[in-house]
Amino acid sequence: MASAPGAAHSLRGLTVHAVSELYVKYQDDLRAVRDRQREFLRQRGKSMKAQLDDYEAEITYLLLREYRPERVVEIGTFYGWSTMWILSALRDNGTGHLYSFDIVDRVVSNVPADLSADRWTFTKGDVRETLGDTVGSADYLFIDADHGARFARWYVENVFPKVRSGTPTSVHDVFHGRRPKPISEGSVLMKWLAERNTSFFTPSAAKAPEVIEQLSRTKKELGLDTPVRESRHNPMVFFTLG
Repeated sequence: MASAPGAAHSLRGLTVHAVSELYVKYQDDLRAVRDRQREFLRQRGKSMKAQLDDYEAEITYLLLREYRPERVVEIGTFYGWSTMWILSALRDNGTGHLYSFDIVDRVVSNVPADLSADRWTFTKGDVRETLGDTVGSADYLFIDADHGARFARWYVENVFPKVRSGTPTSVHDVFHGRRPKPISEGSVLMKWLAERNTSFFTPSAAKAPEVIEQLSRTKKELGLDTPVRESRHNPMVFFTLG
């Protein structure tokens, strides 16, 4: 996967400086996506329950632009906010396909046809029964589903081993505070990463306020500081499997 000079070649080396560079590199395309997402949210109102906050959504978009994955697997879509950001990146890359899985299908009526086009496959049902071998060829793995410890144990034991070594991965709802909540998805994931000495990057305002501070300055300098949606949770973590 191609990478800009100075940017991280994998999430193992991801730093706030590298993310800031990606904001600069893709600022024009990102600005257009932000405007479209903001307008979409305004039109849909309460019928679109957006989960990712701006930093999480934007960093996901920027990493997908930089890494140019051919196959993205998304576990958990809810109303489709993350799905739209991922599909926007694939569209702007001019390549790639998204495979999304969820037990509910609200996402189907929310994702615009021009985004889904021929770059999206959605499968409804319990992902533990429907995922199959899809994840084995994933170039990017995105998880935002059941946030309980049981589900987390399922995917670290049954999904992660199937993913190719070196695959960029992101998991939502980990750092709502400086530490994950006890008996939660976040606590299971952090233990798993620590046991393997796997580093991670997070834009969590609670866990890494210095990251938010620097990215906030970058966004202000680029004129990207007007919120798409109001939220400061930022609990996602980004890391490389294998």
